[in-house]
Amino acid sequence: MRKILCDLIAMDPQFEIIATADNGREAVEAVRALKPDVITMDLEMPELNGLEALERIMRIHPVPIIMLSSISDDGMRETIRALQTGAFDFIRKPSGPQSPDIHMVGEQLLEKLRIAVLTKRHSCLFQPVQPLPAPSQSVAPPTTKQKIGFEAPLSPIADAVEKPLKPAAAALSKADKHAAKKRETEPKLPVADFKVEADAAGRSVKPNKPGTNRTFKHLVAIGTSTGGPRALHEVITTLPSDFPAPVLVVQHMPPKFTRSLAQRLDSFSSLHVTEASHGERVQAGVVYIAPGGYHMELAKDSGGYAIKLSEEAPRAGHRPSVDTMFESCAAYPELRRHAVIMTGMGSDGVKGMKALIDSGAESAIAEAEESCIVYGMPRSAVEAGVAKSVMPLRQIAAAITSAVRK
Repeated sequence: MRKILCDLIAMDPQFEIIATADNGREAVEAVRALKPDVITMDLEMPELNGLEALERIMRIHPVPIIMLSSISDDGMRETIRALQTGAFDFIRKPSGPQSPDIHMVGEQLLEKLRIAVLTKRHSCLFQPVQPLPAPSQSVAPPTTKQKIGFEAPLSPIADAVEKPLKPAAAALSKADKHAAKKRETEPKLPVADFKVEADAAGRSVKPNKPGTNRTFKHLVAIGTSTGGPRALHEVITTLPSDFPAPVLVVQHMPPKFTRSLAQRLDSFSSLHVTEASHGERVQAGVVYIAPGGYHMELAKDSGGYAIKLSEEAPRAGHRPSVDTMFESCAAYPELRRHAVIMTGMGSDGVKGMKALIDSGAESAIAEAEESCIVYGMPRSAVEAGVAKSVMPLRQIAAAITSAVRK
């Protein structure tokens, strides 16, 4: 796997590989000695696994780290843990050098490296509850070594780097020995009389957690991308158990990983966090994460509000799309709506936030640059004039809690 990664990175002359390592312990020592600008690292390594190595590296030399993930259930869970621990992003491992998706993986890897080049982070990021350091405001070509990382197939690069100097990259991985486990499918439950088209993928409808209800006046919608798992951990786990509104979330993430994200957030949150299902009734006190590969919209019929999922074409490269979710919420002015855009590359969510504001939404919050991993989506909202307020990550949960209790 290291050879495959090295070949992929070598496709772009901007990047130079300065070291490889056979295991996690060697990786930590190589980082201590060489201080690379970016690291690619497998979650599955001998002697010291990827999560343990990640934590140690972020203590001694915090840099963007791109994790390599398998699509097994364990691999996806560990990937979410890594992102919430401080990893910059991740990519799914190619199945081998002759894999039909090898070129796509290479493009994703290089895109994420370039995104990370624009992100300067100089302090430890493995403590999710701590404020994050400010990324660089500049998108000019770097003049010194830059820290580099990568993600899954998300947004195209909104701020291009014009011929930056060659940064050093350390590729730290091992062969993928994990076979993907068969995903368990929950039994399909009836969906009252919700009248939207049937879900072609046969997604299950999950029962709602006791203690929730369908009577609510407020609705919260959150959109995020790169750096989102840590930001969502900070916000969602801080919301009180009596939160009187549903929360809809779009996190740019590939299929299957969103379920692991929802499960992990649910284990830390006093609210019920679930990967949304088509036709699922929307209730107060529940957080609905849009499943990767599907657009998520708010819909309504005689039985109340419900989740609508679709496989319509991606918008600006995104499915799920923050714009699509926000625009669907704009159709229901009887609800007191509160929109939040957090860390992420690009401008997804700006059009939808404008639609919400034009339809009378009460709150439109953009995360401040000082706490963003990547100040792209929030910056676009601010520059477009659609954000009513700007605040650091640590203040967002309190702000929306106060808003929904008015």
